[in-house]
Amino acid sequence: MDLSFTDEQNMLRKAVRALCVDAADSVRALEDDPKGFDDSFWEGLIAMGLTGLMTPEDLGGSGMGLLDAVVVYEEFGRSLVPSPHLTSSVAAAGVLITAGSNAQQTEWLPAMAAGDAVLTVAWLEPGGSSGPAGIQLSARPLPGEGNTGDDPGFVLSGVKRHVPYAASADRLVVLARTNNPENEAIDLFLVDPKADGVTLTLQQTVAGDTQYRVDLDDVQVKSTDRIGNSGTGWTTWSTVMADAIVLVAAQAVGAAEATHALTTQYAKERHQFDKPIGSFQSISHYLADGITAIDGARLLVHRAAWSRDEGQDWAALAPMAKLFATQTCRDVTGVAIQVHGGMGFTVECDAQLYFRRAKSWQLNWFDDDHLEELIAATVLD
Repeated sequence: MDLSFTDEQNMLRKAVRALCVDAADSVRALEDDPKGFDDSFWEGLIAMGLTGLMTPEDLGGSGMGLLDAVVVYEEFGRSLVPSPHLTSSVAAAGVLITAGSNAQQTEWLPAMAAGDAVLTVAWLEPGGSSGPAGIQLSARPLPGEGNTGDDPGFVLSGVKRHVPYAASADRLVVLARTNNPENEAIDLFLVDPKADGVTLTLQQTVAGDTQYRVDLDDVQVKSTDRIGNSGTGWTTWSTVMADAIVLVAAQAVGAAEATHALTTQYAKERHQFDKPIGSFQSISHYLADGITAIDGARLLVHRAAWSRDEGQDWAALAPMAKLFATQTCRDVTGVAIQVHGGMGFTVECDAQLYFRRAKSWQLNWFDDDHLEELIAATVLD
């Protein structure tokens, strides 16, 4: 197997790493910030053509593959620089690429690829699962003589939680359960976050990143705001999430590697009993286990992305990559806290930044329970 990257991919990694290092100081300042990301970093992504990373070239994007995106996201994870890239350039753009109408694609994708528009996704609900059963926000069809004449539209009511960067978004991509007389199905809708009936409330999260609770109280949308055919919402969402969870896994690998490096350096410099603490077997074995798991996670992520780009079956690889990589990141950052001792929990120490984000990645973008169900379905089918 050829596990090497191309010259172009290595150049991409070097350029993204330099951009992330320059913006790394903003991480602490942007915790619990209503906007949550740095304009100069976003402009840097625009200049590099990364806001249209996987958008086709004929729609203004760069048309890169998933393995190219993995290179970028490993560097995002290494520096923890917050941005709406995943939710806008990957998830929302992916929904429009997969199921959007020509009008929706023409209106939004070039602007998103240029970085002029930011869209976010609203799908998780209070007490709900990561699967389709968790979608309970209702979309009620209006009668033909409704508010828009020939386009009666829908009325959306319910609550979404953990919606990234909602206050900065031009549109929300909302998953809703449409109650037609004939059937009950999940659909996707474009919703203006400034529309009447939409209320945004900033949430406090374990990672300190910018997520909102979104309350929709009889919010009216047009039929043309529905993305895709009736009842295809969850199929579209599952397709897009396969890409997204591999990139979350790539972030986790980058963060785990960065955490392991700073922990190893600390273990070399911190002395007890006239010797570096890294010389003690208990700590050295933790570090050995950590780097082994990181290497395994990286290979799984790369294999999933490569399989997707090559058109091979990767139904099990994507959830495997996310499940294993985020657990590895959680384990490695937990060891980092232990090795640093009490100092590891202080805000001055970088270890706690990685530790908190590792848990957030594990909980979000399909949690472990749902990932295990997806993997089990491929094994037992």
